[in-house]
Amino acid sequence: MKARRNKKQIPSFRKLLKTSKVKLENKLKNKQFKQQSTLKKYRKEQRKLRQAVKDAVSKKPIPLEDPREKQPGKRIEREEEEEEEALPLDMMDEDDLQLMRDLGQRASFLTRDLSSSEPVHVKKRKQERIIEKYEKIPRTLQTAPEKELIHLLPIKDKSGIIPQTREKPVTDNNQDEEDEEEMELEEEIIEDPIRELTLEEHLIERRKKLQEKKMHIAALASAILSDPESNIKKLKELRSMLMEQDPDVAVTVRKLVIVSLMELFKDITPSYKIRPLTEAEKSTKIRKETQKLREFEEGLVSQYKFYLENLEQMIKDWKQRKLKKSNVVSLKAYKGLAEVAVKSLCELLVALSHFNFHNNIIVLIVPLMNDVSKSISEMCCEAVKKLFKQDKLGQASLGVIKVISGFVKGRNYEVRPEMLKTFLCLRIKEVEVKKDTEDINKPKKFMTFKEKRKTLSRMQRKWKKAEEKLERELLEAEASESTEKKLKLHTETLNIVFVTYFRILKKAQRSPLLPAVLEGLAKFAHLINVEFFDDLLVVLHTLIESGDLSYQESLHCVQTAFHILSGQGDVLNIDPMKFYTHLYKTLFKLHAGATNEGVETVLQCLDVMLTKRRKQVSQQRALAFIKRLCTLALHVLPNSSIGILATNRILMHTFPKTDLLLDNESQGSGVFLPELDEPEYCNAQNTALWELHALRRHYHPIVQRFAAHLIAGAPSEGSEALKPDLSRRSATELFETYSMAAMTFNPPVQSSSSKRKDEVLQGDAFLNEDLNQLIKRHCSEVATHLPLDFSRYSTTSLRR
Repeated sequence: MKARRNKKQIPSFRKLLKTSKVKLENKLKNKQFKQQSTLKKYRKEQRKLRQAVKDAVSKKPIPLEDPREKQPGKRIEREEEEEEEALPLDMMDEDDLQLMRDLGQRASFLTRDLSSSEPVHVKKRKQERIIEKYEKIPRTLQTAPEKELIHLLPIKDKSGIIPQTREKPVTDNNQDEEDEEEMELEEEIIEDPIRELTLEEHLIERRKKLQEKKMHIAALASAILSDPESNIKKLKELRSMLMEQDPDVAVTVRKLVIVSLMELFKDITPSYKIRPLTEAEKSTKIRKETQKLREFEEGLVSQYKFYLENLEQMIKDWKQRKLKKSNVVSLKAYKGLAEVAVKSLCELLVALSHFNFHNNIIVLIVPLMNDVSKSISEMCCEAVKKLFKQDKLGQASLGVIKVISGFVKGRNYEVRPEMLKTFLCLRIKEVEVKKDTEDINKPKKFMTFKEKRKTLSRMQRKWKKAEEKLERELLEAEASESTEKKLKLHTETLNIVFVTYFRILKKAQRSPLLPAVLEGLAKFAHLINVEFFDDLLVVLHTLIESGDLSYQESLHCVQTAFHILSGQGDVLNIDPMKFYTHLYKTLFKLHAGATNEGVETVLQCLDVMLTKRRKQVSQQRALAFIKRLCTLALHVLPNSSIGILATNRILMHTFPKTDLLLDNESQGSGVFLPELDEPEYCNAQNTALWELHALRRHYHPIVQRFAAHLIAGAPSEGSEALKPDLSRRSATELFETYSMAAMTFNPPVQSSSSKRKDEVLQGDAFLNEDLNQLIKRHCSEVATHLPLDFSRYSTTSLRR
């Protein structure tokens, strides 16, 4: 029993994985030091106890009753001995007896009744001498110290249970002193200070350690990649390095291991989801190859799960900002580890959307899209956008949309607008859906029996039958998703998106999410059910009239309204004149400053309002918009001017009678009223596009080209026709192509020819030729020697 208790417990394999060699050595040293300190303390206490017992034994006058002598036979013998010892007292004198009684009353604390609170020396006088005090103390003989006993198992006899004891061997004091000296020497050896390294030596040592760790990581990763099925257990060894405890290289090693494992999982993960085995499958006998594949799949799924848990824990540590007991990683390093962990999760979200635990990754990523850290929020939003763009089927997109919708609702719509802007990347368009489904499921037509009999021989029919059977099996093995399933997923996704949008329009109209909602509605408006059109248009007009929206938000409202009316809304009898009026009235809010980016939305609105609805637009309305757009092109940036002039070119082609604006003569009665906000009643037919002549002298060459083209009547052929690279692009594409976001002109603007200083200072260049001759003639007639008489000239001028 003792041997088992004292036997050192060997740590398990799991603990060995979690701790490094350095940590094990430190643990053993600490354990030995604790054992030595407790042993030393125990010896000191034993020594003090023995000394106290010796002092107590030397002071007591009569030995105390032995607790071991409790047997009845021994009790009788002791009483007889006491009687024999009491005999000499009868033979003593009365004076001696009185003295013994007095001494008994003044006994030490060992013979005193402890229940009484009265002091021992009550009647003691201060004037007594030291010798008298010493003489009054009872004399005792030096007795041997009481030996310690070890209680053994008792023996049962006829008379009863007999306890068994044995004396404990007493160690020599000299041996104790030698042990203490040895302990002190060992402490001195342990407490020897380690030589401190200089900064340069410390960096060299760290570089060596880091290189060793890198080589180890590379060796494990290459082994796993070379044969994943055989070396799947090395994933566990590599993942254990995520708990690196060396403070010099802990942060760097953990980052390297995170990235290495992420790339490994992307490479070795199969293209299907691994499901757990049933009890029947586990009990059946299988081949060695199948068993090896099952072990590989189980090991991969378990290690992938543990890896995701480690990444989640790193992000939680950074969020909570709590130091761990090991104190290996500082608080500052938590953010770096968390960023690498989030980046790895984003990569896995996009690359392994078909594999296990994808929903768990979504649940981790979506809250981080609303994180306070801008870098982490942008990283997660970009990953979600990338997932939406590459997800053809829609299964992964549906999972992300569900989590985002629940998160936005749970936060009471107080989230970043970037979260809802990710909805714009969803691949839900009727054209793309039909195209994708045709690519996925092309209907395969098989010949009927009658057709085969007419066209094929017997042997050919036999081969054809076998070929068709093989093709059917291949189609089943492909497991391609049907068109119905894809449309069903897209419909469910859109329902969740529209529910989120309508909730925000209803409950949070002053939320910063409103621009993203309106932009999303403008994109997916053609997919909204016709039943919601009336209510949605009323809400949009109410938002515009409230005045709480910014200019960009009001443009999105107009764009959404016309997207609704241009699709299924054609069947509705709705007059959108109020939206035309609002856009016409607010065009002059655009300028070359902050609102220049709103020109792109205006160009999109004009395309939907005028070009696509050409049959519902009157000529007066088209003339008014062309005139106001030409005026707007004078005070915006060059790329905006190009987009506006391209829109005017399309309108002049769409409405051919608008060429009357190129003529100076008035058409009809009235005067043009540019300050009027109603495009139908501003008499735009009575004005001309004089702004084109100013734009013809613009510093940007493309603006000059468009202005000259419009002055010539926007011809499609001839010298004034545009080149194909300008005529075939839409207004929005031209706006983006000639953007000045890089603070440069595209194409570069030619610098004006430099003139010499003396030529610039001459005034003759600014005057007419006839005026110059007249000035020279008058200057030559004036005689410089005659006095100037201004009164004579003033009188002659008065007479005239």
